[in-house]
Amino acid sequence: MDADLVFRALADPTRRQLLDRLFEQNGQTLNELCAEMEMTRQAVSKHLALLEEANLIVTRKHGRDKLHYLNPVPIHEIADRWIGKYERARLDVLSELKKKLEGEEHG
Repeated sequence: MDADLVFRALADPTRRQLLDRLFEQNGQTLNELCAEMEMTRQAVSKHLALLEEANLIVTRKHGRDKLHYLNPVPIHEIADRWIGKYERARLDVLSELKKKLEGEEHG
């Protein structure tokens, strides 16, 4: 995974909106994705290309249509790498506090 590409792709609100739309209904065509966007088809295509380059979406041909699908793996990897490791210490502290407080109640 190229984290820089993923972070760059996620930095744009339009690209996040496209990912949200694919989360709501996976497997949409370009026309379907353009329907609620207030921009040109060409602009949406450029955003989709950046999302695909970051591996946040994958495409499949279905007849004459190109369907776009959300790929959540890079987001999971970022969460694991950048959020998970920072939260582990806090969760460990809370777990220890919980054990101590429960021990005082019961002992």
